[in-house]
Formats: sequence, structure tokens, C-alpha cells
Amino acid sequence: MTNALRRLPRRMPGWAKAVTALVLVLAVFLAGIRWSLLPGLKDLFGTESRDRSGPALLESIQDMSRYDAASGNFQVVVDLEKNAKYLPDAIHGTRTLYVGAGTVDAYVDLGRIGQDDVSVDEERTSATIRLPHAQLGRPALDADRSYAVSKQRGLLDRLGDLFSDNPNSEQAVQRLAVQHIGEAAEDSGLTERAEANTTEMLGGLLRSLGFEEVHVTHGA
Repeated sequence: MTNALRRLPRRMPGWAKAVTALVLVLAVFLAGIRWSLLPGLKDLFGTESRDRSGPALLESIQDMSRYDAASGNFQVVVDLEKNAKYLPDAIHGTRTLYVGAGTVDAYVDLGRIGQDDVSVDEERTSATIRLPHAQLGRPALDADRSYAVSKQRGLLDRLGDLFSDNPNSEQAVQRLAVQHIGEAAEDSGLTERAEANTTEMLGGLLRSLGFEEVHVTHGA
């Protein structure tokens, strides 16, 4: 009877199952690193990219009446760090160093000009035009000139990337890059440059039509 009881399988405790699962995941993770370091295996298990996207659909068309008078190129280095409250960075935490490059356009909305904003003398030799102030467009991040310099992740973050649908997401640093580029554009004098270029453009255009004096102002 004693020998029969010894042959009965014993149930594994819950904590032992959790430890076994963790060890198995770590083993697979470390094995993947070793395989990537072995020469020749990288090409053997390489992946191919195929673009199976459908055609782009036109959703709407908008008539533009603005004059893009200036464009600024900006670059910013984003250093984003996320730390866990009670865990060391080696276990749970990320830090990403990202270089973001983008452009911001400054434009004058000519569609806001009314009849009272344009006056011409009787001899048609002098013209006065009042334009709205220049505005800044939305910052456009250039994907070809933006890149991650370094990424530091804790052990739990690396394991999470294995089961995530979007590993190593850079959306957070990209949003910060766009925000900082927009703030830099506001302090760059880009709108003043756009107003000066618009004034010069309209002056040259009206003088080519026979006007001797052209006065362009920017206001509300």
C-alpha cells in the first residue's frame, strides 16, 4: 500500500508553476538572443516584407486660399524616461533618446481679405491692401530624418515586447518631438518672415500690373 501511494503523481504547487513558466520564458528569450548572434542563422531565418496595402481612398477635397510664405526646418533631441515607482530601472523602466526633424510652414490666409481691405485710387496708380497676420501650420515630422539614437528597457519591458502587438513604440517621443518643434517655431520669427515675403510678393505683382505705389499692412 505504501509503495502504491509513492507511485501516485503529486500535484505541483501554484508558485512552482509560476516559477516554471517564468524560467521557460527566460530560456526562450535567451535562446533567441543566442541564435541571433550565431553567424548564418540570421539570414536563414530572415523575414521578407511585402506591401499588401489597398489603394488610398480620397475622402475630401478642400480649396486652399492661403499663401505659404515661409518654411522652417527644425531638429530636436527628445530624451524621454519612464520609471516604475517601486522597481529599479533594470527591472521595469524605459529611456529613449530620439532625434526628431521636421518642418513648419507659415502662411497668410488670403481668403480672409474683404472688400474693405483693398483700396485703389482713381488713377489706379496707388493700391493699399490690409492682410491678416501670418499663422503657423502644423509641424510635420520627417520620418526619413528622424530616428532613435538609443533605447534602454528593463527586463519586464523586454519581455512585454515579445507579446505586444506594437513593440518598441515610438509614438510618445514622436509626439514630444512635434510639440517641441511647434514651440520652437513660435519663437523663431517665422511669421514675421512670412509677412515680409507676402508683402514683397504682392508689391511685385501689383507693380507689374502698372501700380506705382503699393502699401501692404498686416492686421486683424
